[in-house]
Amino acid sequence: MLTGRHILLIVGGGIAAYKSLDLIRRLRERGVTVTPVLTRAGAEFVTPLSVSSLAGRKVYTDLWDLTDEAEMGHIQLSRVADLIVVAPATADLMSKMAMGRADDLAATLLLATDTPVLIAPAMNVRMWEHAATRRNLATLTADGIGVVGPNEGGMACGEYGPGRMAEPLEIVAAIEARLGSGPLTGRHVLVTSGPTHEPIDPVRYIANRSSGAQGAAIASAARAAGARVSFVTGPATVPPPTGVDVIRVETAAEMLRAVEAALPADAAVFAAAVADWHVEGAGDTKMKKRPGEVPQIRLAENPDILRRIAGLDAGRPPLVVGFAAETENVEENAAAKRLRKGCDWILANDVSADTGIMGGSENAVTLIAQDGVERWPRAGKDAVARRLVDRIAAHLATTA
Repeated sequence: MLTGRHILLIVGGGIAAYKSLDLIRRLRERGVTVTPVLTRAGAEFVTPLSVSSLAGRKVYTDLWDLTDEAEMGHIQLSRVADLIVVAPATADLMSKMAMGRADDLAATLLLATDTPVLIAPAMNVRMWEHAATRRNLATLTADGIGVVGPNEGGMACGEYGPGRMAEPLEIVAAIEARLGSGPLTGRHVLVTSGPTHEPIDPVRYIANRSSGAQGAAIASAARAAGARVSFVTGPATVPPPTGVDVIRVETAAEMLRAVEAALPADAAVFAAAVADWHVEGAGDTKMKKRPGEVPQIRLAENPDILRRIAGLDAGRPPLVVGFAAETENVEENAAAKRLRKGCDWILANDVSADTGIMGGSENAVTLIAQDGVERWPRAGKDAVARRLVDRIAAHLATTA
């Protein structure tokens, strides 16, 4: 989607500047020309040499460089790109943009352009939550500037909260969405992700080892392909992608209600690892441990979300995709599950302990459909997600 595109990347001064090096690499992998601009503060965190080496192009740093002005000029530099990306967008840069200041090269480029702009904020949580930053953000979004992130998590300063710059692949997805239509533009894709937590009492629950990484990657890839994405997620260990409608749930029953409320959809991908059972009569107070006594827990079956949606007479998505996490006879069990659930496709994967797939960064899946079987090589979960989304887009295009 990005081959042949030109990005002007402004790298601000913050510890997150190191992520911009990976962002450059990810963009160039996709055939993007990246022209980097490094602020004076940014050069305190990454060097012009490292940025230039990865971009394969000259780094612009100084508004008053006579050679640069003669060769390109800051006005022209700001207008030859398809998109200007500011990553990290510090509180200072956001303030300059909101006020229309032009006291350095980066600020001048941003003021002198009519090219679309996307920012990836990164700063201390207190700075992000400060009223001045909130006002600046409101001004920038009202001016039509796109925003990706920030994410929540631990920071270099030791505090925790929103303010971490979005990950490079999240920014790439936002760039893809910003630069135009993809194969799923105008489509609605529903994705479930993560585990469910079925309470035993207020402090204990039944769950599984799902991280939610694969579901999040699928939602991100669908969004990058232009889809409107409803992302129904249990309590996953990975953050949800940006640019999607996030619906957070805890239990299987809550997930079913959220899925039904999100319909209709053109495609539904059920990547969540939903608990098969819940505890009957879960306690309102903590179950106390007493010597010599083992509590008796009675389990009841949870709703089968995949089967329920695949079996709808009215409102069934044209394409329903399930997952089958197996530890033995993977393809046979998955094929039987597809028939039993009534879904169109099922992605089978071996989650035996020695594979490292459950909770890991890679996956190896087999796509089983009525018309055949496709065995995909082991790859990163982002790559698996992109391949699945490409397959979904091709299928919807031929059945429309």
